Parts: sequence; structure tokens; C-alpha cells
Amino acid sequence: MELQQQILAAWNDRALLQQTQYSDAVRSVIESVDKGKLRVAEPTENGWQVNEWVKQAILMYFSIQPMETMSLPPFEFHDKMKLKTDYAALGVRVVPHAVARYGAFIAKGAILMPSYVNIGAYVDEGTMVDTGLQ
Repeated sequence: MELQQQILAAWNDRALLQQTQYSDAVRSVIESVDKGKLRVAEPTENGWQVNEWVKQAILMYFSIQPMETMSLPPFEFHDKMKLKTDYAALGVRVVPHAVARYGAFIAKGAILMPSYVNIGAYVDEGTMVDTGLQ
């Protein structure tokens, strides 16, 4: 069954998420979003297209992920979503107090100033994300 069809089937019947085939499909979508291969919304010739099934996969991801504690002394987080890692290999500059969740695509050359980047975000090359708070 095609990935999109699996997501739509699980969206309509959440009990399917108990089956590895469907929970793995959700995880596969998130991995593709994290790598920039899929987007929640993407530009087209006629404006923006929202990929509703990708949004649905993100929402279902929260229901299949267990809570875990992540310790980054002196900080601690208790959440269902892992934080993005390996910024040097990605070619991304991240200053202290910038946080990005796994499932957010951050392109090479992007800069994260103190900010929060949520799952499903697409931060393109050369973009600076900043809260603007001073």
C-alpha cells in the first residue's frame, strides 16, 4: 500500500496505528519531512499547496511516540518529540537557546538564533530564524 494511502487509512481508523505497518508509515513520513523530501505545504505555480496527509501524519506521530525525558544539563525536557541534532554535519549554525524538533527540515546555511522550530517546519537555505525578543 502506498505511503499516502496508509496515512489516510490510519487517519480514518486510528486503531490501525497499533499495527507496525501503519505506525512505520507515520514514522517514514516524519523522516521524509525531517530530511526535506516531503513538505506540509509547498509552493506551486498557482500558489501554495497544503499536503493534508502529511499534516495528518504529524498529528498521528504525537499519538504513537512515548514521552521521554531528555537531559541537556542544566536543561531538561519531557516530551514526545526528540530534538534535532547533528547541526555541524547539516551545515546549520545554531546559537544557544535555539531549539528545533526532529521532523523540522533545516537547510544547509540556515542560522537559528534563540528560537523554536516545530515539527513540520521547512527552513530553507540562507534563512535566519530569530524570535526578535531583546
